[in-house]
Amino acid sequence: MSAPATTHPYKQAGIVGTGAMGRGIAQLLAQSGVPVRLFDSNPDAVAAAIAQIGDTFAKLAEKGRISAEAAAASAGRLKPASALADLAGCDLVVEAIVERLDAKRALFAELEPVVGPGCVLATNTSSLSVTEIAAACKLPGRVVGWHFFNPVPLMKVVEVIDGVRTDSAIVESMVALTRATGHLPVVAQDSPGFIVNHAGRGFGTESLKALSEGVADVPTIDRILREQVGFDGSSFRLGPFELMDLTGLDVSHPVMESIYRQFYDEPRFRPTAITAQRIAAGLYGRKTGEGFYRYQDGKAVAPPEAPVPAIAVLPPVWVAPGPRQALVAETAAGLGATIETGEEPSAAALVLVAPLGLDATAAAAGLPAERVVAIDTLFPIATGACQRRVLMTTPATQPQWRDAAHALFAADGAKVSVLRDSPGFIAQRVVAMIVSIATEIAQLRIASPADIDTAVRIGLGYPRGPLTMGDMLGAPTVLEILANMHRLTGDPRYRPGAWLRRRAQLGLSLLQED
Repeated sequence: MSAPATTHPYKQAGIVGTGAMGRGIAQLLAQSGVPVRLFDSNPDAVAAAIAQIGDTFAKLAEKGRISAEAAAASAGRLKPASALADLAGCDLVVEAIVERLDAKRALFAELEPVVGPGCVLATNTSSLSVTEIAAACKLPGRVVGWHFFNPVPLMKVVEVIDGVRTDSAIVESMVALTRATGHLPVVAQDSPGFIVNHAGRGFGTESLKALSEGVADVPTIDRILREQVGFDGSSFRLGPFELMDLTGLDVSHPVMESIYRQFYDEPRFRPTAITAQRIAAGLYGRKTGEGFYRYQDGKAVAPPEAPVPAIAVLPPVWVAPGPRQALVAETAAGLGATIETGEEPSAAALVLVAPLGLDATAAAAGLPAERVVAIDTLFPIATGACQRRVLMTTPATQPQWRDAAHALFAADGAKVSVLRDSPGFIAQRVVAMIVSIATEIAQLRIASPADIDTAVRIGLGYPRGPLTMGDMLGAPTVLEILANMHRLTGDPRYRPGAWLRRRAQLGLSLLQED
């Protein structure tokens, strides 16, 4: 990341495209002192945009967030452009038009003869190659990515994208301009998905993979990732399917496919057929009234959780040896269980295992599988330290033992989810994949570790940056989860990368650069 300068050379900006993104960028620039000319192929849209942004400034003044004088001055910096020719004299033009490569290339080719050779052409693309857009220009070094998130004024992180031929001085000046708007710049090399859309593959794509395997249903997966996962009290605000319904599958599914294909079918990003089928059915999410959930009066309709089984007498509990044996035994004892301490379980004992990255079947090797229940210990399970505990059965686990474990771990009022057998439960596999993908972004030198963490935390609203998540869980723990999943499934999507392996081996932070 460059030094925290806020001085920049831009004296006159142009915006092409006055939809939500174009309006937001225009608002930021005008409010930070840069005059803006707005152009749209629909002249009425320009007038509407200037009026709407002016109203926004007035409301900010009414709320005391800016002075009335600042509001009037900011509104006065917005001027209409009736044709692209009116953008002559701009030293920065930002395009925020339709997300199509041919349209963006054609626009920049048309702009080049209009603006001077020193004018920077910035694209707000979220997923297209800045290098490919620039290739249509006679001066490709002037083209830079400037990717904002919606809503622009509130989403405080901005990706400054360095194309293959982008002039490094332009990257620096755009970083400074971003800071001058009050937003936080992160610099990324041009690559599919940049930082945020690239890093975001772990949360939804791995949840879809678990859903496709029949591990759990949609509400259960959402509940686990909202309520079980926690980093110092912070959690995911929405489950992955709630988030996809909010965004709309017509938006998120093409991004999944695009990034997968752009990385030449990298297994970590492999989508499932589920979203394609739902797209075909028109089940986009909230905007169509039904997606992964059905919506009534704007609220998702979800089935209630299964009640806690009624158990007359809890069986004794035997906990399999391992690094998490004491934690599980202490928690079970605190919930009222009698703990067996023999080398083997008695014939009357519920057998508990606590695997990392393995399924319950693998963890049950040598044990009576019909009495085995696995518990996820990646996040706190102690009384008073968790909202939800997650259990998992083997295909051989008999219902009475499953129900006994459910009743035991719900004894203090915590919610309990019971999964079918799966390597890595839900939380382990999803969070490990989030960390894994972020470490690969670092390894590919797409961005600095600090910028990766900042961009993802702010851009996606994660409880912590993904590399910090890995540090909080412990890089060796994340490595163990992925290595076990890779060994058990043979799927290369779970192969641990070099960045993670080296730092786990050396005892270094995942944020450690080299």
